Amino acid sequence: MKELLQIQNELKAPKGQYNSFAKYRYRSCEDILEAVKPLLVKYECLLTLSDRVEMVGDRHYIITTATLQNSKGLKVSVESCAGEDESKKGFDASQVSGSASSYARKIALGGLFLIDDGKDSDSMATGAVDYRKQLEDCKSIAELQSVWKSIPVKTPYQKVKDEMKAKLINN
Repeated sequence: MKELLQIQNELKAPKGQYNSFAKYRYRSCEDILEAVKPLLVKYECLLTLSDRVEMVGDRHYIITTATLQNSKGLKVSVESCAGEDESKKGFDASQVSGSASSYARKIALGGLFLIDDGKDSDSMATGAVDYRKQLEDCKSIAELQSVWKSIPVKTPYQKVKDEMKAKLINN
């Protein structure tokens, strides 16, 4: 669908939100929707978002489908899911579901429109560490090795580590 390619190419969805506690910028679902609406009009497309709840074991997951339909009726859909975190202090059940829905929608929109959140730290909202930044800030091989040892799940950061290692060796 050529309209999707054009929208993916033209869409600029800035990170319009700021987490003052963790000190990072991020984009919300609403930021993406605000940025894409003029392009939907320009290319005569309809965007719909729908949620459904699935129970896996004892946890609820929000499954979001983002669908883009052009004026000829051709559709492209992307699905995403987010688990409800029932341990969120101060949240009632509807807020937990709403938070999971908003996050799943953001991820589905990101997949549909090829928005790279690789440098975002959504997980930092739950107190996680920004390992990518720590790896990129390393000044020596020893420091790189030390940071690498502290990362519990290494797979998403392997490429960053390899790039930094090559850079440090070549300097």
